[in-house]
Amino acid sequence: MNEQRLVFGEDPELYDRARPGYPDALVDDVLAFSGAGRTPCRALEVGAGTGKATIAFARRGVRILALEPDPAMAGVAARHCEPFSRVTIHQTSFEDWPLVAGAFDLVFCAQAWHWVRPDVRCALAAAALVPGGTLALFWHRILWAQGDPVREELDECYRRHAPTLYARAPGFPGLTPIAREEEACEEVASSERFTDVALHAHPWQASFGPREFVELLQTQSDHRVLDEGVRRELLDAVHAVVERHAGRIVVPYTTFLVLAHRVP
Repeated sequence: MNEQRLVFGEDPELYDRARPGYPDALVDDVLAFSGAGRTPCRALEVGAGTGKATIAFARRGVRILALEPDPAMAGVAARHCEPFSRVTIHQTSFEDWPLVAGAFDLVFCAQAWHWVRPDVRCALAAAALVPGGTLALFWHRILWAQGDPVREELDECYRRHAPTLYARAPGFPGLTPIAREEEACEEVASSERFTDVALHAHPWQASFGPREFVELLQTQSDHRVLDEGVRRELLDAVHAVVERHAGRIVVPYTTFLVLAHRVP
């Protein structure tokens, strides 16, 4: 597996500070779909990061075993989850975790499913779930309006200062929209291990100043692996874009959620 997924641990505190959390309505959707809205369930989290999604579910009384391969990220998650006695953080990848078959009512993954090996992830999730258990995959995506001047200026920054990255269509800051949600639905449905596949969308907005937006970019793995000089030129240019817009930009997010039940 591409170890680019481990670059987040180079600065876990920055990641934790800069990355947004998840809407309460998303947790409502997951628990309603899984039937766990009234009583705590047993959940396995794949790729916990610093625990943002972990905490969102732990606050609802869900018992969680959270897997995170990076030791620094796992350490921050463990610190944040100390108030929740029902949460256990295990430093390992989903692929290396010693599978406990049929032990969980819910398997959820926040913005990390693409880091799990495609040839095994659906099979592992299904094996970990009880029959009828729920798989929940979710991630943030930026959907700029057609002709948005901020988007156009950011596009020019990437074309000029990081053309190689631009050609790879970075998911953040949303310069080239990638329809990952349809692909995820198709993958889950075609695995023949899940049924009742459903897609939910939660639109929201976030406001950023120049420093905040640049910090968020620094948490993106494809930005972190850039040559240091290229990255600095790009971030300086992006900083200038935000400053030109009265020092504040509004970013239009949508959080997508794919839900499915394990075949009984």
